[in-house]
Amino acid sequence: MVRTNVEIEALLQEYADLIAITGGDAFKARAYEKAAHAIGGYPADVSHLDAAGLREIPGVGRSIAEKVIEYFRTGNVTVVEETRAQIPEGVRQLITIPTLGPKKAMALYEDLHISSVGALADAIKAEKLRDLKGFGEKTEENILHGIALMQQAGERILLSTAMEPAEDIVTELSRITGCENCAYAGSLRRMKETIGDIDILVAAERSASFMDALAELSSTAEVIAHGRKKTSIRTTKGLQVDLRVVRPDSWGAGLQYFTGSKAHNIRTRTIAVHLGLKLSEYGLFETDGGKRVASQSEGEVYDRLGLPWIPPTLREDRGEIEAGLRGELPDVVTAQDIRGDLHTHTDLTDGLAPLEEMVAAAAERGYAYYAITDHAPNLYMQRMTDEKILAQRAHVRSLDGRRRRMRLLHGTELNIGPDGEVDWPGEFLQGFDICVASVHSHFHLSREAMTRRIVRACENPHINVIGHPTTRLIGKRQGIDADLDEVFAACARTGTALEINAQPDRLDLGDEDILRARSHGAKFAIDTDAHSIPQLAYLRYGIGMAQRGWLTPEEVINTWPLRRLRRFLRKDRAD
Repeated sequence: MVRTNVEIEALLQEYADLIAITGGDAFKARAYEKAAHAIGGYPADVSHLDAAGLREIPGVGRSIAEKVIEYFRTGNVTVVEETRAQIPEGVRQLITIPTLGPKKAMALYEDLHISSVGALADAIKAEKLRDLKGFGEKTEENILHGIALMQQAGERILLSTAMEPAEDIVTELSRITGCENCAYAGSLRRMKETIGDIDILVAAERSASFMDALAELSSTAEVIAHGRKKTSIRTTKGLQVDLRVVRPDSWGAGLQYFTGSKAHNIRTRTIAVHLGLKLSEYGLFETDGGKRVASQSEGEVYDRLGLPWIPPTLREDRGEIEAGLRGELPDVVTAQDIRGDLHTHTDLTDGLAPLEEMVAAAAERGYAYYAITDHAPNLYMQRMTDEKILAQRAHVRSLDGRRRRMRLLHGTELNIGPDGEVDWPGEFLQGFDICVASVHSHFHLSREAMTRRIVRACENPHINVIGHPTTRLIGKRQGIDADLDEVFAACARTGTALEINAQPDRLDLGDEDILRARSHGAKFAIDTDAHSIPQLAYLRYGIGMAQRGWLTPEEVINTWPLRRLRRFLRKDRAD
């Protein structure tokens, strides 16, 4: 996603929150929120647009376009600055707590003079919130849970937030004369769902020019340390970047070492010791005499240890060493294996782009098939009707006739109700090529009721995929309380795939749940849940999760040829 667009999205979303905090017009706040999402999902850099061009973006009117132009011109928006000044800093801190909305944050400040997260936690422990209008014991529990989520997230950032600056830095450093190799390493290379800091590795004979270049990047706000072997900076977005330079003949050993994980590296060093060797970031050496026996490539290092090259996404000491020694390491799914995306949205519901544009963008990605799955009517805010979805189906069929190289599937994302019911009856659902079913509400049912709810959805002969199965939002909302092993077993038994939702704030299922579900024999779909054209590129994050869950192409239904996929989607129903 274009960085400028992300900045404008954040600015407009903040203004929407500020309007809500100050008791402004709810419709105005919603308008700015919609415009924020529209600009964030716009495929081109909005900084190249004038006011007229901005107004062509759905949801961006004259007033909003003028504010965006003002931001490009001055770096600020006057009305946003003025509104910020009306709200105490403490209130702005409170609304960063997941589960606490702007109106409640303002009420806490006005009625109890609470202006910090610590003071709020103390007030809850003293049961001071219960007498406030709109608060109660359950509200206190939810807020405490939100505080815990925020503290748990700490300084870690989403995988996607780290990826763009990391790739930009690699591109910049790779241009410098003398660079023989450059890559990001660490938890980012292992595709963990959140990242502490960004590790960059360069192979070059001399380090000074690379260390200086990092310190002088326009995105560098602070130089934390500047040395010959390592330089650390903090970016203008608050991300720490650590750069290390190794000699070209140590590249493989250095990349293996700085990729980690720590637990994986302990295991590889232990193997080295048993072989009479010593492994470090400089190479693999004989203990007696110090002769270097491997270092130039990761494959060379692993081979000398008696192991195949292990994909970075597997390097977590979760059995990959043992599997490698037995010759049983999986050939994990890659981007080249994916034949299509099975969960996407258009502007018929909450997507940002029309059907034709989403289809064209998917075709450019080289897919063999592509599914449109707009929301069903029980998600009331989307205002779906039978007539609208049938009209879309006719449109999809007409486009499918023109695109023989990429077949189109018409589907829907259903809502799993509290009892496992979905939006449409079976005879209506039979007309769809694919049905994704997801939990969008009633997150706090009992464990037994939640489990029964999802299992019942799996048993529906028309439901093919359980979307974002745990409903988690990383750092904002924990997953639902359900017996996931029972759910995974039901998916395997009924031929219902589990989604690996590639939205960066979901990545749902996560890697540990994928490993559990895999043990039950379940199948999976790696989907983007794209609501705009740029979000189709989120597929890479879903693939990262799938790899961390040890999935092979055979276990992922959207790697299969269309004919085989269609057989799976029928769930053994009569033709």
